[in-house]
Amino acid sequence: MFVFKAAVVGAGTMGGQIAQTIAAAGIPVVLKDVKQELVDHGLAEARTVTAGQVARMVKKGKLTEEQAAAHVDEVVGRIHGTTTYEGFGDVDFVIEAVPERMDIKQAVFAELDAATPGHAILASNTSSLSISEIADATLRPDKVVGFHYFYPAAVMPLIELVEGEETGAETLQVATAFAQTIRKQPITCAEVPGFVVNRILNSAMSEIWRAQEEQGLSIKKIDEGVGAANVMPMGPYFLINLLGLDTVLHVAEHLAQAYGPDRFYVPQTMRDLVADGKLGAKSGGDGFYSPSGEPNVDAAGEPDAEELVELLTLKTFLEAALVLEEGVATHRDIDFGMMAGAGLDPTRGLLPPFLKADVTGLDVVLERLEAAVERHGDRFEPPTILRRLVAQGRLGQSSGQGFYSYPRPDAEQPAGDDAVVKLETRGDIGIAWLANGQMNSISPQVVDHLGLVFDAVQDRGLRAMIVASSNPFLFCAGADIKAFTQMDESGGRALLDGAHGLLRSFERSRVVTIAAVNGLAFGGGCELAMACDVRLAARSAIFGQPEIKLGIIPGFGGTQRLPRLVGLNKALEMNLGGDPISASEAYDFGLVNRLVEDHELFDTALMWARRFAEQAPLAVEQIKVVSGQADLDDGIEAEKQGFEAVFGSEDGKEGISAFLGKRRARWQGR
Repeated sequence: MFVFKAAVVGAGTMGGQIAQTIAAAGIPVVLKDVKQELVDHGLAEARTVTAGQVARMVKKGKLTEEQAAAHVDEVVGRIHGTTTYEGFGDVDFVIEAVPERMDIKQAVFAELDAATPGHAILASNTSSLSISEIADATLRPDKVVGFHYFYPAAVMPLIELVEGEETGAETLQVATAFAQTIRKQPITCAEVPGFVVNRILNSAMSEIWRAQEEQGLSIKKIDEGVGAANVMPMGPYFLINLLGLDTVLHVAEHLAQAYGPDRFYVPQTMRDLVADGKLGAKSGGDGFYSPSGEPNVDAAGEPDAEELVELLTLKTFLEAALVLEEGVATHRDIDFGMMAGAGLDPTRGLLPPFLKADVTGLDVVLERLEAAVERHGDRFEPPTILRRLVAQGRLGQSSGQGFYSYPRPDAEQPAGDDAVVKLETRGDIGIAWLANGQMNSISPQVVDHLGLVFDAVQDRGLRAMIVASSNPFLFCAGADIKAFTQMDESGGRALLDGAHGLLRSFERSRVVTIAAVNGLAFGGGCELAMACDVRLAARSAIFGQPEIKLGIIPGFGGTQRLPRLVGLNKALEMNLGGDPISASEAYDFGLVNRLVEDHELFDTALMWARRFAEQAPLAVEQIKVVSGQADLDDGIEAEKQGFEAVFGSEDGKEGISAFLGKRRARWQGR
């Protein structure tokens, strides 16, 4: 299943922005609503958003005014407005963005079921309603999925992919690939009230709302105190003013009904303001604050900002842990969702809940929760997962393991203090930590340093080596394309020879290599993992060989090792299509040996390494050498020649230029 044409039903501000994100990715999209004036509003919103985006490019000198105007027309020209289902007969992916009422959504989905081809995926942008119940209105519940944008849709990078009771694995895979195509960052979650981000945010905000009303606190002083503590992007009441009081109230009441009012407090002040039509920015700025910035809540009490921040922080972690324990989402996806959907950006000092707990110390968090139980009752009862990790001695960053694993590199490094691959030794096991910036891309320096680390592992007689990422959220995003483009032909050939030589040495050595893939493993990252003897994947890991989209081919063994692992048919699909596959699908096809819960990945890798380290080294070496006797060297040589041929071609240069310029490539076949 591929998406060549999409549709959006509901042309409000959100619907118009959703259509714009699709059109901006080069995909034609139909935008439908019941009245032409609503359709026109959605089209105008798409134009406004696009104009704002290109205006920034003009300001940076990347586009002229004429080029910017042409670009706006080109993007908006891909959006076809309509009041009927004409044009839906050949769509591949539909996103519904109508009001949050089940009867309306079911009626729309029943109409979509009849108006779209049988292969089309029907997605809902609902922020709280049941995907399974929506799917009941169709004859294709396996092709119905939640596709929850965050407001403003054109800006916020997160998409929550919500799996209904009958949502198919292929549907989730296509939805993931589509989200990435439109330059969004998807996380996957089970169907529960509030999904992930809204549930955690509302649980945490409940403590602020409760304290404000019970103690008569000034909302302005709360915003100032919480904002100054740098635990969220802005003060809580100011944030709600931007999001819309009616929207937040709807979700808050839904969560209170689902989980109970003690855990999810709903403030009467918000109910009263919504009843008076004071909705925040969407009603001229009049909400918790007046348009002039004065509070609309008559309370002047002085808040204890430190206590409010403590309640907010603890409840954020606690609800996140409950989401994890219930199996709704992985801890990586929860943290990633809070980063991309709630603005908890580590580069600004705002840490998502599990990362923050690791940095604070899980034993410290446990003590603080136990103290909160004494002050505020059972709603702060520490979660089982926290008690378990503390009992294991996994205390977070200080101990090297908590919810995430953290490098504790040896004092002396084979590649020096500034190494982008660091060696950690634990007994007769080595850990090669990839540490090349945010994307962990494979550059010539990474290849050199990984080689030095592997040499040290062999020289010291270590029996097993784990290849792991120092980035909690991804394994390796692929080759450093910019570094490749700066190399001449001889330098490129030397890099390919060196990389292939290193990876082949992995396969011939008496050291057993284990790839602990914690997240995204694309291109060279996937190829590095394939060269290891064993691949363990976290459930949130994603694998892919996207080189074809750049007009080139895999260069580090992807055309040779992939078919040996998954079979020729699946390998051709992955290499020719370039789309990612989930960890679950990777396991089904044999690309990975085991699927592991995200927070148990590193411990599992250590256990496998200890087991392999017990085996006879000579026997290990011979098993590996004999097992790999197929014509891999011939295949690698053919791949190197093919890579050089396409990398230096016009199409190869165009594909890389388009990738770096974030535009669609124009292939010429030469």
